Amino acid sequence: MPFNILVVEDDVDINRLLGTLLNKQGHQTESAFSGSEAKLLLSMRDYDLILLDLMLPGISGEELIKDIRSHSYVPVIIISAKGDMKDKIDLLKSGADDYITKPFDKEEVLARVEAQLRRYKNFSSVEQTAKQLIYQDLVLDIASRTAKVAGNPMTLTSKEFELLTILLQFPGKVFTREDLYQAVWQEKYAIEDNTINVHMSNLRSKLSKNAPDRSYIETVWGIGFKMV
Repeated sequence: MPFNILVVEDDVDINRLLGTLLNKQGHQTESAFSGSEAKLLLSMRDYDLILLDLMLPGISGEELIKDIRSHSYVPVIIISAKGDMKDKIDLLKSGADDYITKPFDKEEVLARVEAQLRRYKNFSSVEQTAKQLIYQDLVLDIASRTAKVAGNPMTLTSKEFELLTILLQFPGKVFTREDLYQAVWQEKYAIEDNTINVHMSNLRSKLSKNAPDRSYIETVWGIGFKMV
């Protein structure tokens, strides 16, 4: 199944290389060479995945991802020369789904793209079988990928939405970090990886902001997470 992918990269050679790699896998790609151009393209059509550089002319990658997350859950993979761990964590909190450091390995890029697209397909199939998930005063609308808690709309990243979807589908089940990582990222989980903790912390913060007197996600120490 071909997917539509937007490549946002101001280096012409890298942009062309990524487009060629993805086209060989049967995907359709479109190129943007600045943040402003990418924002314009995103206003005109939908994409299944975005590859996004950070250091862009016009609107920066950091600004663009915040704008994307204000209205869309499309998977976003950052490809950047910024390799600092704090940068990676900040981008994950802002809504990135994955982060690849330049110089990158071609096979790694393809593997991470395919992992995100597999997740996209899996959650598309969930959308066909359920319209809403409701747990106490927390409501997820699967079709529109929107969330409300205590009647208040929440802005969630795609990963946060998917993590919450899994927890709400089986509210009595305790999920290990490995369970959640493999279900959402569809990759082998590394014990030292802090990704799940970062996303859960951010998710709890958003829930608490909208319903400060309630607790929704419980940490089961030494195991993982479940709904309260």
